[in-house]
Amino acid sequence: MPRTAPRTTPMRCLRRIAELRECLAEWRRRELRVALVPTMGNLHRGHLALLRRARREAERALATIFVNPIQFGPGEDYAEYPRTPERDLELLREHGADAVFLPQTEELFPHGTEGHTQVRAPELDGILCGASRPGHFAGVATIVAKLFGLTRPDVAVFGLKDYQQLLVIRRMAADLALGARIVAEPTAREADGLALSSRNAYLSPPERAAAPALYRTLERLAGRVRDGARGLQALEERAREELAAAGFRPEYVSVRDARTLAPPADPAPARGPQRLVALAAARLGKARLIDCLPFERQATPPDGSPEQQPVK
Repeated sequence: MPRTAPRTTPMRCLRRIAELRECLAEWRRRELRVALVPTMGNLHRGHLALLRRARREAERALATIFVNPIQFGPGEDYAEYPRTPERDLELLREHGADAVFLPQTEELFPHGTEGHTQVRAPELDGILCGASRPGHFAGVATIVAKLFGLTRPDVAVFGLKDYQQLLVIRRMAADLALGARIVAEPTAREADGLALSSRNAYLSPPERAAAPALYRTLERLAGRVRDGARGLQALEERAREELAAAGFRPEYVSVRDARTLAPPADPAPARGPQRLVALAAARLGKARLIDCLPFERQATPPDGSPEQQPVK
């Protein structure tokens, strides 16, 4: 949807829930649709692509900046997570955000972060990244549900790179009837294929040079599966070995059903195609990097040879 109500006032910086509600009430009185872009700040080109998508989807684009403590586990990088609020605000102004909500922790958790109400998507939050980061996706779903409750957006925009997070949020929004349409924006990448991430700042120069191997490994894995190779577990193990040889410490490399994250049928069923996604998480030095690559695998006909059909 084209942006039909251009911003005519300075971007609003909202730090209190009362200010946020007042701003949203004004927009609603004018029957303006609202697109939400939740972030943890330290913005990069990927975040700005989300903002541009939000501006196309609705008349008003609202960004949030909040480093959410309840999605970090013990020993993770909550205290060290890069925070660049002044630069973030300037980027949001330059790229057309109508308002930004940047609350303190006490504003969103007035009774503290211990013992707070939680939102979970139990079929999705204990696997893959959830297996190595217990409680992480409950923290994500809880804060996103809170932001949806506060803002009641028409649209919410998230990046495809955090694929499991995207599915958790979609499931949460559908199950709780929150009303927002969830839009996925393709992963923004460097020229060498590395997915943009705030945690890329943790990489030393040699690690940065090695980091694109993560996406290349997923490309090879997806290509083998797409070309009809059988034995997914062996293919995944081969991909983990490739990552280890490139200097990574792999947590997982996996091919899953793109809609449910369940392990797919192996070999492919006789009816298809299958929508799949190759996902990986691996540590490189101090950084924990994740990436994904959605793709399709054609059906296996009765004679056992892959159908030769173009992937749509």
